[in-house]
Amino acid sequence: MSNQTPFVHLHCHTEYSLLDGCNKIPTMIAQAKSLGQKAIAMTDHGVMCGAVQFYKECVKQEVKPLIGCEVYVSPRGMTDKMAGVDARPFHFTLLAKDYTGYKNLLALVSQSHLEGFYYKPRVDRAALEKHSSGLVALSGCLRGEVNDALLSDNFDLAKKKLGELKDIYKDNFYVELMDHGIPEQKKTNVELIRMARQMNLPLVATNDTHYGTKADACVQDTLVCIQTGKLLNDANRMKFFAPEFYLKSGNEMAQVFSGLEESLRNTLEVAERCNLELDLNTVYLPDFPVPEGFTYETYLRELCRLGFIRIFGTENPGQEYLDRLETELEVINVKGLLPTF
Repeated sequence: MSNQTPFVHLHCHTEYSLLDGCNKIPTMIAQAKSLGQKAIAMTDHGVMCGAVQFYKECVKQEVKPLIGCEVYVSPRGMTDKMAGVDARPFHFTLLAKDYTGYKNLLALVSQSHLEGFYYKPRVDRAALEKHSSGLVALSGCLRGEVNDALLSDNFDLAKKKLGELKDIYKDNFYVELMDHGIPEQKKTNVELIRMARQMNLPLVATNDTHYGTKADACVQDTLVCIQTGKLLNDANRMKFFAPEFYLKSGNEMAQVFSGLEESLRNTLEVAERCNLELDLNTVYLPDFPVPEGFTYETYLRELCRLGFIRIFGTENPGQEYLDRLETELEVINVKGLLPTF
């Protein structure tokens, strides 16, 4: 579609945003391509489970892959887990510029699950600072900490948060604008634009894409009901304000952000900055150093001996167990499953 306004979606949820997204990866990429969009991002909530599938499918369909994540950021430290205070984390959009950024994104997501999980897999400001290299950052949706401050009319706090994020990501930080017809977004966008101008920060337009077309809004509605344990006819249930969370064309985005053409152009700039290439032909195995005096084979045998002592209280629990151990070790050795480096 050559008559489409140039635009790249930088905030998209796939089916891997469990019960919160219904975009199937091949279909989403094909739709972006049909709209003349040369690149597309994947930014699932708190996970990167679909990253390799997404990358492969983009390469297959000749659409540039932008791998990212909408991470959850703890209001305090990621190990703080107090009911009511820490159960509602902020949202923050990150995209990998290169392989360094990809590894940092993987590190953040892993840490969020292993150390920061409290209702959601969370990171904190310290983790973001440590793993900031190679990443492009967008300020986030209404659940981002900047927008959250604006919704409370705390303009000084919002500006402070923007400044902190700029300090971390330098020239790779953008103020994210969304407009799905939600009154709260109308309110915060005015202030986001004003602060961006004051602080010389670039604007970028996104559409919080959870489904493919406007007609798919009902599917998303059903997913949210399953997620929250509600019925479709429940008047008090959580639901999306309007059926605008779909993969829009460049022309539709240009209409929404009329007068803010820079925010559309900057989506192309971000896409140009992101040049991640994954080597999917090399098998990467972790390096397990062994104590001095051991080989991999003898150290594995030693660990098994210590395991017998830990479980049975003796290194000789009976011939049946010893025979089984020898069989397992032989299979491991014959199959070449021990490290060779």
